[in-house]
Amino acid sequence: MTRKLFWDDMYAREFDAEVELVDGNRVVLDQTAFNPRGGGLVSDTGRLNGVKVIEATKEGDSVYHILEAQAELRVGDKVHGVLDWDRRYRIMRMHTSAHILSAVVNRETGALITGNQISPDESRVDFNLEDFSKDKMSSYIDGVNEAVARGLEVTTFFMKREEALATPGFVKLANAMPPSLDVLRIVQIGDVDTQADGGVHVRNTSEIGKVVGLKTENKGKSNRRLYFTVE
Repeated sequence: MTRKLFWDDMYAREFDAEVELVDGNRVVLDQTAFNPRGGGLVSDTGRLNGVKVIEATKEGDSVYHILEAQAELRVGDKVHGVLDWDRRYRIMRMHTSAHILSAVVNRETGALITGNQISPDESRVDFNLEDFSKDKMSSYIDGVNEAVARGLEVTTFFMKREEALATPGFVKLANAMPPSLDVLRIVQIGDVDTQADGGVHVRNTSEIGKVVGLKTENKGKSNRRLYFTVE
C-alpha cells in the first residue's frame, strides 16, 4: 500500500521514500507525492533519483511510477522524488476550477457530469445536457469566476461511504459512482461545492486566477462538452 503524501500536503514538491517493488521500469514506493492518473486527471510527472517519471498509475492500493528508462533500483533502496511543480500546480488550478464549473452548471440546470479530462493546458467537462449555447457557456464561466474571486477556502475530510452517498450534491457523476471504499475523501470548496474526490486541488480559489471558456462541442443528443483553461 502506497501512502498518498499528496493527501497530507498537496503542495509538497519533493519527498523521500523507500522502494517496495521494481518491475522493469515500474517502481512502487512506500509513499509518494506523485498523484496517479485517474478520475479524469492526468498524472504527475517528475524525477525519481534523477530518472524521469513519465507517468504514475494506480493499481489497487499501490502507485506505480513509470520511469523513462529501466529502473536501476532494488527493494529497500532509498529514493528522492521531485515533481514537475509548474505542471502539477496548473493541474491543481484546473481541477478546482472543474469542480466549481460542475457546481455552477448543476445549480443552474441540474445536469450531472458524464466525463472529464483535466490537463495542464486545456481541460474539459461533459454534461448530460441537451442545450448548451455559447451565451449559456459564457454565463456559466462568469459564475465560476465570481466564485473564484471570492477567495474560497478548499478543504478535505473523510466520510463513511453510505453517509456521503446519501448526502445531496456529494456525487455529481451521471454514469458512475465513487470507488467502492468504506470511507470516501470529500473536497469542499467554500459554500459552492462539496464532492467525493481523490485528486489534488489548490488551498484557496484565489490561486486559480481567471477561468476562460474555450469552446463547446455537441457529443450526442444529451451530452455537451465544455473546454476551458486558466490564466
